[in-house]
Amino acid sequence: MSESNFTDVVILAGGFGERLWPASKPDFPKQFMSLEDGTSFLQSAVLRALSINPEGKIIIVTRKDILNQVCIQCSQLKEKVTAQQKEKLAEDLLVIAEPCARHTCAPILLSCKYLDKCTGSSRHTVLVLASDHVIMPEEAFASDCKKAAKMADEGNFVCFAINPTEPSTGYGYIKGGECLDSENSVFKIDTFKEKPDAETAKAYVESGNYWWNSGMFGFTSEFFQKEIAEQEKDIAKDFEVFDSNVLPEIDLIENVRTLSRWTPMEQVYSKVKAIAVDNAVAEKTSKAVVVKASFNWDDVGSWDALEKFFTKKNPFVTEVEAENNFVYSDIPVAMCGVKDLIVVVKNGKCLVMKKGKSNLMREVVKKINPADK
Repeated sequence: MSESNFTDVVILAGGFGERLWPASKPDFPKQFMSLEDGTSFLQSAVLRALSINPEGKIIIVTRKDILNQVCIQCSQLKEKVTAQQKEKLAEDLLVIAEPCARHTCAPILLSCKYLDKCTGSSRHTVLVLASDHVIMPEEAFASDCKKAAKMADEGNFVCFAINPTEPSTGYGYIKGGECLDSENSVFKIDTFKEKPDAETAKAYVESGNYWWNSGMFGFTSEFFQKEIAEQEKDIAKDFEVFDSNVLPEIDLIENVRTLSRWTPMEQVYSKVKAIAVDNAVAEKTSKAVVVKASFNWDDVGSWDALEKFFTKKNPFVTEVEAENNFVYSDIPVAMCGVKDLIVVVKNGKCLVMKKGKSNLMREVVKKINPADK
């Protein structure tokens, strides 16, 4: 294992963009949106990967229909990094386009198979990141990853736990177990809990022994594949086709290395089970541990959550006798005599919502004509 950190990073970037409609949509999901600094969530995830100085690959796994946009954003990122990082992106960044969506277990296993095929070894320590989170400061993240990489290299499935700031019903929870390393805040995981109702979430937070599950993971490729072989035998059998196959040809889009044509990938995705890595491995393995994060984390899963990352006044907004409103728009909007509203005008569509009602967005998206999404 690299003494500095994880050797390889996998970034999952296949979302469909429902929770931040109408700014995000299936062909332009949340990971492509930007905060005030103009850097998109996806670009921030790649910068986050670079911050740990991985020796090996940075793999982005995405959907075929948004492959070009992913490559455009990665290409633009090369103007925002150091010369050394630019060279790293040119040589070791790879965007894999899945034939179809198969949740999170399949793309992670696919990435492990590719890494093994590249080097002839399964001893990679792999960090799995989401493409649409806000994490800061970068230094604390990189430091925590070192702790996680050490535990992963010792044969564990490592999660990152976030201290809850409220009894949220929107996150899964982790119940901590035995302390393995008090200095580095490493614990065994007692159990994983699904998203709770409000009363249960309140009890979790008050107990002090439950943390939010960040959805980021670390392990060795060898460990992960052994766990799949034990816990999900059918998936392991489907992926055996990679063991006797050659490396695929790599294409370039916007000068970014891409992989969208690979015979075994097509074969596997035509039949493999769609399951989350949480359900396939994390909740079943006896080797699940957690590092309590020292960084700030937010999955920005709603318009209410997004607002706090915008501190500057929107130049397109005029307010008269209006207060405590958040407007996300690139065309002029006038707010008159109203308060506590979220107004989003993007992609020829408009959302007007009372603050605190982001939980209604999924119902909104269900009712909207698919052609209007």
